[in-house]
Amino acid sequence: MSCRSVPANFEIRADFDRETIVVYQAFAPTIAGPALEHQKFVAPFSFNRMTWIKPSFLWLMERSGWGQKAGQETTLAVRISRRGWEAALGQAVLTEHDVDGARVHVQWDPERSLRGEKLGHRSIQVGLGRDVIRQYVDEWIVSITDLGPIVRKLRDLRRTGNHEAARRLLPPERVYPVSAAIARRLGMDAPNARGG
Repeated sequence: MSCRSVPANFEIRADFDRETIVVYQAFAPTIAGPALEHQKFVAPFSFNRMTWIKPSFLWLMERSGWGQKAGQETTLAVRISRRGWEAALGQAVLTEHDVDGARVHVQWDPERSLRGEKLGHRSIQVGLGRDVIRQYVDEWIVSITDLGPIVRKLRDLRRTGNHEAARRLLPPERVYPVSAAIARRLGMDAPNARGG
């Protein structure tokens, strides 16, 4: 793969190996429970509206209130194929552009620290439209893991100020390599690639 050097504030950071990458989602137990049982998303998961996947654990923690927001109580680590992930990125359109009809949406939001502070680099969120969700569920997913016990332990450690112990529990995330074509598509070399 021909990769390009990109500004550090627009790098994808993720837990990945040669074949797979982990993305995170938060759901109510009524959706997460059947997904864990079947190791894929099934009803009442909606196939008719966009679903967002995020390779940054800490960004999802901030978004879900560390698993305490209504409807986001269960944090799932969804391991998917890198082939599927890169297929999604290859169709992505930045949300700041005209996204009508786009199958995959991408936005960059400020990454978060363990304490919830905004960091100097951006975290990618990938929205899968209805046309792509079925591929995600039926072809890309390798495994689904409940991170509830880890999230609860992290909440306790943060509450008591034991951030060093909490840091040791975080999933390993490192820079994910992307092709020059995908980097251009995602605006990774453009200063105006902004999210919310």
